[in-house]
Amino acid sequence: MLVLVTYDVSTTTAEGKKRLRKVAQLCQNYGQRVQNSVFECIMNTTQFTALKIALTNVINVEEDSLRFYRISGSNYKNKVEHLGAKASIDLEGPLLF
Repeated sequence: MLVLVTYDVSTTTAEGKKRLRKVAQLCQNYGQRVQNSVFECIMNTTQFTALKIALTNVINVEEDSLRFYRISGSNYKNKVEHLGAKASIDLEGPLLF
């Protein structure tokens, strides 16, 4: 399934900036950043649960927020439309360095 992970982490303190870096790093372990606080992740249910638990352990629920959008089915590519400068990335394609 495709999971869109979005977050808003308060960075008014040093602790908030540290949380922001940790959240971004965790998300990067599971998917591709498509905007500043938005990641697209191809994952199964077990991976989704692991990421959700890890992120929940990092954020401050009084100051930060997380949103998860699960797009299931094999035709998820038809449900995502992109316009603008940053090119779309095939998350299931080969990685080229």
